[in-house]
Amino acid sequence: MAVTDGMVVWLGADKPGLALHPDAEIIDLAGAFVAPGFVDPHVHVTALGLKTTGLDLSAAETLEQCLGLVREFAGAHPEGGILGDGWDETRWGGRAPTVEEIDAAAGAGRSVYLARVDGHSAVVSSALLAAVPEVVSAVGYTAGEPVRADAHHLVRAAALAGLTRAQRDSARKAALDAAAAQGIVAVHECGGPDIAGRTDLRELLEFEHGVEVRAYWGEAVRSAEEAKALVHELGVHGLAGDLFVDGSLGSRTAWLREPYADADSAGRSYLDADAIAAHVQACTEAGIQAGFHVIGDAAMDAVVAGFGRVVDVLGGPAVAARGHRVEHAEMLDADQIAKLGAWGVLASVQPGFDAAWGGPAGMYAARLGKERAATLNPFSAMAAAGISLAIGSDAPVTALDPWAAVRAAANHRTSGNGISPRAAFAAATRGAWRAGGVRDGLAGTLVPGAPASYAIWEADDLVVAAAADTVQRWSTDPRSRVPGLPPLDPAARLPRCLRTVHRGVTIYAA
Repeated sequence: MAVTDGMVVWLGADKPGLALHPDAEIIDLAGAFVAPGFVDPHVHVTALGLKTTGLDLSAAETLEQCLGLVREFAGAHPEGGILGDGWDETRWGGRAPTVEEIDAAAGAGRSVYLARVDGHSAVVSSALLAAVPEVVSAVGYTAGEPVRADAHHLVRAAALAGLTRAQRDSARKAALDAAAAQGIVAVHECGGPDIAGRTDLRELLEFEHGVEVRAYWGEAVRSAEEAKALVHELGVHGLAGDLFVDGSLGSRTAWLREPYADADSAGRSYLDADAIAAHVQACTEAGIQAGFHVIGDAAMDAVVAGFGRVVDVLGGPAVAARGHRVEHAEMLDADQIAKLGAWGVLASVQPGFDAAWGGPAGMYAARLGKERAATLNPFSAMAAAGISLAIGSDAPVTALDPWAAVRAAANHRTSGNGISPRAAFAAATRGAWRAGGVRDGLAGTLVPGAPASYAIWEADDLVVAAAADTVQRWSTDPRSRVPGLPPLDPAARLPRCLRTVHRGVTIYAA
């Protein structure tokens, strides 16, 4: 492969390449595997960096371990507030930490904010609760339980306000460095007023790093003029991402048609079909990409109804031309899948969710019952209906590990819901560029004319996986020129990144 000025200019056999470019710098990869760089279409950069550099509770397998990590961190950092992330009570089959336990572990008077793994609820110290007195009257506050919904947004904003610019920049660098080290050349930041706020977004867009950042803002609008003004004010690329229609299954805030199997609740809704339709129509008329965070089936009912109203007014082609997107989209039925596919709505999905919480004994089954849980994340049906998939992580919710996400999509816990390794890899590269509005047919590939954005990997082997024997025989024939991928079965060792290059510039070297 020959690269000039950040573009791929030639691809082929060694001898012609050396003859065509006799004065080029030659990099011998010694058998390493080269592939287009990954794009993660759903990331919270600063939050990921804070977890990477701070209190990471994701390894706790018991409540005692979780509190022990808090105690250890508090001892090592005796000054200032404590922010932690990643606890998951379903890992230890019990309850969340209590305010009293947090106070005892961190020390009296410390401001402590510990986000649940899904980011939609948290446990906090009594000092932080006292600092936000309005929280006790907010929706989502119940004494003795994790804070959710509006109450959670209030305490999160208060906790994040205690950070300095230097701390936030240090977190951003850690997050983007980690992305580059995983062969990721670009990420989509999913910000919003109830996530990290305007200051964080503005600082992130000012932050210089080799990993490209495309920014989305989750705030609903009601007119094209309002949409244009908001995009201009914030400098964002779209009014999409985590524009919440509902919450999460783990925190029992995803909006369901039927109550949770383990609670007398059907979750929460933040936007109805009227607000969704107004936002989609405003963005479509303004030429801006719209989108929503949607997980539960009732939430998807509202999203499909809202899109349908705009299609009735503006027509399907006008809606499809904008490449609007839905994030997560875990609970869809066949009719909804068909409509979204027909309307050109893209889906930014996280196979790591299924890997972490799927299966008959997983959190999804506990929250929904086994029958409902088995319908989640129907990637195969979505792809078959023409929904363009983009695979990401929602980091820090699941790890920033694109090969693991691709493997999870190909090894779905529900038979028939997965997609082929090749389709999954395409969704994490070309599909993710497409979800970010790049539709030139070149981004996410390595052909002449494409940006030289790629990663070099140490891989044990390269294989061609196919569902049918006839396809397998054809695709492994060298004359078919079908590229192989590293083996992605659950026991296989995933590739190790040796170098990441974006538009011809090395942004990571092992």
